[in-house]
Amino acid sequence: MAFTLPPLPYAYDALAPHISADTLQFHHGKHHAGYVAKLNGFIEGTAFAGKTLEEVVRSSTGAIFNNAAQVWNHTFYFNSMKPPTAGGGGKPTGRLLDEINKEFTSVEKFKEEFSKVAAGHFGSGWAWLVWDKQGKKVGIEQTHDACTPITEQMKVPLLCCDVWEHAYYLDRKNDRPAYIKAWWEVVNWDFASKNLEEALK
Repeated sequence: MAFTLPPLPYAYDALAPHISADTLQFHHGKHHAGYVAKLNGFIEGTAFAGKTLEEVVRSSTGAIFNNAAQVWNHTFYFNSMKPPTAGGGGKPTGRLLDEINKEFTSVEKFKEEFSKVAAGHFGSGWAWLVWDKQGKKVGIEQTHDACTPITEQMKVPLLCCDVWEHAYYLDRKNDRPAYIKAWWEVVNWDFASKNLEEALK
């Protein structure tokens, strides 16, 4: 069965002025959709055609991996954001807040470190808040191109920021730090908390 483009969990203009409708229409409607279409073309008639997206990501290489991982990463990224009118931005709460404070001493220190990693990543990639199942703690990771933490058995992604240029170039040109600053205004802490709850089960 072919994969389909997941709808955005909000309207294209819902994250404005932090991330514009033009950027989301281009990012979701062109880039994300393009990865879905290419993935379907690559897996048609192969053993991958009957697998879940996660199974394809974890068992493939080359072009199939690149497109499958980009479909997964983008879906996760778009869910990592929420309109400010619906509770996006602000600060984490509950167990997530406790774990961030335990590892980074404060939310402000965590955001500073995460922003530094995201802004400093060379080329295209992703910045992630992850749960380290082995160390039983939260951490920050960066992955290059299509790489994703779901290929690592002991890492569970909680939140991510896309630092490919297509995520921000229409709005910010080459000013990645300005985009990251805007991203914090729409970050979906509830999504991260739910992912942490699942990881702790």
